Parts: sequence; C-alpha cells; structure tokens
Amino acid sequence: MNLVVVSNRVSRGKPNEPMTGGLAAALLPVVEKTGAIWVGSSGRVRDGNHKEPFAEVEALGAGALAMLDLPAAHYGGYYEGFANSALWPAMHSRADLIRASHEDYTSYREVNAFMARALLRFRKPDSAFWIQDYHFLALGAELRDLGVTQPIGFFLHTPWPARAVIAGVPNHRELIEAMLSYDLIGFQTDEDCENFLSYVQNDLEFEVRDGVINSSFGRTRAAVFPIGIDPSKFAQQATKAMTHPDVTRLRRSLNGEKLAIGVDRLDYSKGLVNRIKAFDRMWSLYPNLKRSVSMLQIATPSRGAIEAYGNLANEVAKLVTDVNGVHGEVDWTPIRYLNKGFGQGVLAGLYRTAQVGVVTPLQDGMNLVAKEYVAAQNPADPGVLVLSKFAGAANELDAALLVNPHDIDGMARTLATAMAMPLTERRMRWEAMMEKLNSGTIQQWFADFIEALQETHSAGNAALPEPPTLWPRRTADLAARYR
Repeated sequence: MNLVVVSNRVSRGKPNEPMTGGLAAALLPVVEKTGAIWVGSSGRVRDGNHKEPFAEVEALGAGALAMLDLPAAHYGGYYEGFANSALWPAMHSRADLIRASHEDYTSYREVNAFMARALLRFRKPDSAFWIQDYHFLALGAELRDLGVTQPIGFFLHTPWPARAVIAGVPNHRELIEAMLSYDLIGFQTDEDCENFLSYVQNDLEFEVRDGVINSSFGRTRAAVFPIGIDPSKFAQQATKAMTHPDVTRLRRSLNGEKLAIGVDRLDYSKGLVNRIKAFDRMWSLYPNLKRSVSMLQIATPSRGAIEAYGNLANEVAKLVTDVNGVHGEVDWTPIRYLNKGFGQGVLAGLYRTAQVGVVTPLQDGMNLVAKEYVAAQNPADPGVLVLSKFAGAANELDAALLVNPHDIDGMARTLATAMAMPLTERRMRWEAMMEKLNSGTIQQWFADFIEALQETHSAGNAALPEPPTLWPRRTADLAARYR
C-alpha cells in the first residue's frame, strides 16, 4: 500500500527544533518508519501564476515529506478565518468565540480543493489517503469529486462537540455531509464519536448502525482510535537529556525546590488562566509550600493574529506577574513563564526533572503532553501527573490525579497532595499508567487505523456512487483559477 498522509503542518523532526504541535510529533515516527508520504503546508503562500505548487519534496526516514505553498488569496480566510476562528472554538465547545464570514468558508473550501488537486500527484492504484484534523474536513469530498476511488480515511485530533455547539458553525450541514465521503472517520474518545453520530442521525437523518453510516455517499464508518506515543523512545530521550545544558541549568537553579511543569500552546482550550489561579490559591492555602515548590510554565505563542489569542496572551502574562508579585521573594520566583518552544529531547529532560506534571485543559482531544510526562519519569522515583478529566488522556490515564479545571480550590488541594505523595503511591500510579501507554502506542494506533480503513473500504466503499453536488462550484473552474 502507498500511504499518503495529509495535515496542515508537517515537521522535519530535527533534534534541537521545537515541534509544531502534538499532531506533528505524533505523525513523525509513523512516516519515518512506514515509508508514507507526508503532505502539508510549507508555511508559505503563493499567487496563482505558478504551476508547480510543491516547494520541497525530501526524504524523511523511510518515507518522504512533501510541502506545498498554499494559495495566498485564500490562506488567511482558510487558516486564521474558518479553521481557527470557527472550527477550533466549536470543537472545544467555545461557541461564544466562533467568528466566521461567508468569505472565510469559501476560502476554507477553496484550500481543501487546492490540496485535493495537489494530492493527485501521489495517487497510485494501491494508494490510500489518510487526512488529519479539522483543517481538511472537506478534503475527502474534493478527492472523490476528482475521481479518487481509493481508500480515504480521516482522523480528528480535537474533540467533537455536542450537536448544539457544532450547529453554531456556519455551513455546518454541508460540511458534515462532505465528511461522509470518507470511508473511515476516527475520533479520540467514545464521547466524540457519539456526538458526531448523534448529529448525523438526528440532523442529517441518515441511518446509523454499529457506527456505520449509510448515506447518499455510500457507507462511512465512525470509530474510536485513541492516539498514543512511543513510550520507550521517549524514556530514552528523557534519560539522555538529563545532561543537556538547559536541563542541568534548571536542576541547579531549583536549590532543592520541587518543580511542577506545564507545557502547552498558548491557547484558551488549555486552561492556563485557571491553572495559574490554582497555584496562586495553593500558595495561599499552604504557605509552607512557598519557596519549596515552584512552577515552570512553557507556553508557546500560537495564532497571535486572532483576537482571542492576543487577549489570552495578555491575560496570562498579567496574571503571572500578579502571582509572582504577591508570593515571590527577592531570591525566589514562584512561576517561571517562558513563551518559547523546545525540542522533544529537551522537553523530555524537563519533564523528568519535574516532580509534578500539570495538564489541565478545559477541553482536549487527547493531550500527548500527559503521556509524554509519564513516559519521561524515572521508574525509581517517578513524578505525579495532575490531569484534567476533560482531556482525552484521562480515559486511559485514570491513575493520574484527575481534576476539574474549573474548580480552582480543588486543583489547589490536588497540587498540594501531588507534592506530598509518598514514593510507594507514586510508583504504583506510574506503573499503572505506563502499562496503558505500552498497550496503546503510536505504532498500534497507526496499525489499527490503517487496518480498519482497508477493511471498511473493502466491505462497502470499493465502488462509491457519484456524490451529489454539495458545493456550488465546479472543480474545473477552480483548477483554471490556479493555472
């Protein structure tokens, strides 16, 4: 099988470069080891005068990386507009933050159509296409419109919200109808999958049996595939990274203090404001923890051109300053706040250094930081994971200390409990979580999805019917626009 993986962003995986996100970190080892072709944006845009959209095609382990310049006329509306100002807040149940215009939706569909045409370069008789995430919900429909009959699967890395929330997204009906061109749609959790099927059954009124949707597009299966990591590889990285200069400097600076660590993109879904308030409350409730417990929060800037993100950056920075002003001393800073990313190897060492990992999103599809923190720990003296019950990872890592990120006092008490947890209990909890990580690796996730895609396609989608027109435009018209 010739597998083509598609995502908005790609990663070369250079050792000292920050990863561009959890999705990129997850896909990198899959592509390197399986020989897949990974297609995504180059990070640059182009006008309509260039015939060759691909900026670079290069080897990546056993596979290849293909990056293309997206159309300048539509990139803003596609990425900052519909994808991240309409779909992202909706997926994270923030209907109050949904912002999108008709032009944004038009640009989103145009970029999905543009990517579909670019992918034809890699189509072979034995090809299968695996589309990743909310940026390309309609890409399967565009590929079918171009005559692609090979297996096409889709995996959503974010949550899928309740029907009432997704209904707040402009053009939600035709967008979800377009998703039914996929053979297989994968979700992180049972709740996500059930929310999607509820919409299809109740709003689109299509028949659903045992996760299989029968529609005018054929048969589509919706199923759950919790994404994992490579725990043994990450553990090796953590051990090696203990001699890295950044890690050794951090350890020296602690002067015997215990350290809690949070690593997130600067995003409103990550619960950073509530997390910082919980540490503020902890030091107020347990003054004995002052000078003996500090926090390192790494918050990588993200989507700064979007108003909600700019407001969040200002709010978090002010809150950190206020908390440090109240609790800090001339020789002690309670919260170390960094707005930059680190390579996976360095992060592994930072995780291993911290006695507590704090992963408290308000809503998250999975959150691989939680799994990485656990894998990075010293088996003889592991740290404690404090984990939001609203992260997908909580379904597997139930031996973590689970918290409600909206309960500030509750989080504060749990953080204090984590700091005081005896070694015997820490090891017991860590071993239980490692057992889950080892049984649900990234390799297993990949194998399970591809097997299910092939089975689903063979069972009912080998010859898809001609789909009805969902979008008032013809592919030929769009193709001419980019000639």
